[in-house]
Amino acid sequence: MSNWAGIREFPRGEWPAQLSEIPQLPKRLWIRGTLPPPETKLLTVVGSRALSRYGQEACENLIAGLARYPISIVSGLALGTDACAHKAALRAGLHTIAIPGSGLDDSVISPRTNFGLAKDILAAGGALLSEQEPMHKPWLAEFPSRNRLMVGLSDAVLIVEAGQKSGTLITARLTADYNRELLCIPHRIGDAHAFGPHLFIRLGAALVTEPIHILEALKIAPRPPAGGSATRGEPPNDLEDAELSIWRMLEEPKTRDEILRGNTENAGDVLTALVALELRGLIKEEFGAWHRS
Repeated sequence: MSNWAGIREFPRGEWPAQLSEIPQLPKRLWIRGTLPPPETKLLTVVGSRALSRYGQEACENLIAGLARYPISIVSGLALGTDACAHKAALRAGLHTIAIPGSGLDDSVISPRTNFGLAKDILAAGGALLSEQEPMHKPWLAEFPSRNRLMVGLSDAVLIVEAGQKSGTLITARLTADYNRELLCIPHRIGDAHAFGPHLFIRLGAALVTEPIHILEALKIAPRPPAGGSATRGEPPNDLEDAELSIWRMLEEPKTRDEILRGNTENAGDVLTALVALELRGLIKEEFGAWHRS
């Protein structure tokens, strides 16, 4: 038992069962915080450190749509996609597990800009996990090894975005090697961030555009939305202002430009609301026009 604040060696007999399925098991594991109940599904989320606005919105909205389900979000506490996934999980009230490339002592948690996020994860009942000794400082060459733990813990892996030289491609290969479900978010044709997701979709990965696709991969039956479903032309009662404005506009199909011109909200808020409504399955785009589903 260590004396570092809240850090303890994780007894092998208490490791999540799926971790025992991978080759090259860690010799030791260290943990701070609390893992979720055994029946919780673990979704590993990975992607670019230079996360695009599109990737951020997609990541945030997909994870928001998983609220109230027995799911824990696993990621690596890195900049970009990792931090976005952890923060989105906290906002949604989901458990989250961070696996940094460093040890777990406060003095070595890396990157330092996410030290506060690590504290937030612990305060919310989440966990930090590492195979490195508590005072170990991170080395770039060790990150692929860290990624095998992220994949090994998971029931499925979601790739938000990955360029042609992204380390996320290694994580995707491990996902196949470990027989985990690989999920990918599609991007615009020609987008540099689309290389990884589009490649793996072509090779058979599941395409994800809404939370229900993740639930299907995790074999979780969807429940009615907390705010109720839209019936008889009525919107759900939990929509944000920008989302409700768009919903009301779409009594007739409209193009994106028509929605932007006819809305008093900030253009960025309108586009974010469009993505949120689409991810919830409330609206969809066909032949260049948006309409209610």
